[in-house]
This record gives sequence, C-alpha cells and structure tokens, in this order.
Amino acid sequence: MTTSTSSVSWKGSAVQPLIVLVLVTLVLFAAGAAGVRQLRPWPVALRGGLAAMFVLTGVSHFVGMRQDLINMVPPALPEPGLLVTVTGVLELAGAAGLLWRRTAPWAAGGLSALLVAMFPANVYAAVEGLTVGGVPAEALVPRTLMQLVFLAATLTVLAHHVRKRRPALSATDHTDRTSDVPVRPQTAATRH
Repeated sequence: MTTSTSSVSWKGSAVQPLIVLVLVTLVLFAAGAAGVRQLRPWPVALRGGLAAMFVLTGVSHFVGMRQDLINMVPPALPEPGLLVTVTGVLELAGAAGLLWRRTAPWAAGGLSALLVAMFPANVYAAVEGLTVGGVPAEALVPRTLMQLVFLAATLTVLAHHVRKRRPALSATDHTDRTSDVPVRPQTAATRH
C-alpha cells in the first residue's frame, strides 16, 4: 500500500512497529476499560502492545526483510547473518516473555538492552543510506526518536514491576506471589 501523497511504501516502513505498538496497546486498554478484567491494568495493555510489536520485528529477521537487516549490521561486527538470527530469536522470546506476568520484567529488561545494542545498526543504515523493505532507511533523528519511544515503553514495563515488587519485599507483606491477591498470614492457630 502506498500513500496518496507520495511514493513512499509503508510495507517496509520503520513506522510499522510504532503503529502496531500504539494500536494494539490502545485496543487492549479499551478492552480493559470495557470490562475485560485481565486487561484492566494499563501495564498489561502496554505489555501486549510491545509483544505484538516484537513479534512483528522478530519475524522480519527471518521473513521478508532478512537481507535488508543483514545489510544493516555494521561491517565491524562479525557474522551479520548469525547476529540477525540471534536478535530475531531474542525479540520473539522477549515478546513471549512479556505476556506472562512473572517473566515480564525480565523480558522488558532484556528487550531494553537489545534495543540499545541494536541501535548502531539503525545508525549505520541511516548514515549509509541503505534501503529497508525497498525504501530508504529512516533518517537518523526520526529513527532515534522512535527507538526512544520503544525503549521508554520497555523501561516503563520494567519500572512498573520493580515498583510493584519493592513493597512486596518487606517482611509485613502477605501477598500470594502468583496472583497479587492479599492473603491472611498464617498463625500457629490457623496452620494445619
């Protein structure tokens, strides 16, 4: 599909992950607001949006844009094909990890590190004028801003879980760690 005002193809556009992140997050947030209990907390919606985005980008490491992504690896790095494969697997694993509350903070932290580690490929693509998906790579400033949005989203998920967990580390907290439901502490009289 092309826009009516220019010849830019959105098929291989770097904007696609941002669109997926925003749309899926909003849809999940709306579903939570409409009464879907499991989607009610906003971090769940954000985790879902991030998971969808990382599935999109992770799959692209294997299908459709693989050669473009290999070309984006700076020449100083060895085995570009292997690096693209490994980062694709990590993105897909991170997407799956975001969907389970217990692994979400680890996945968000790992994906944050991955976004930082992969950023030099985006810089290289912009500086060298490479094409990605048949269109010129995103200019450096817009691509950097997009990368910051992705990083802010992953770090927000991580920070939410860290803040939520911090009070749980106190000796007076009595929360069932599998469901976030407060439970009555057992006393000698209530133990069986």
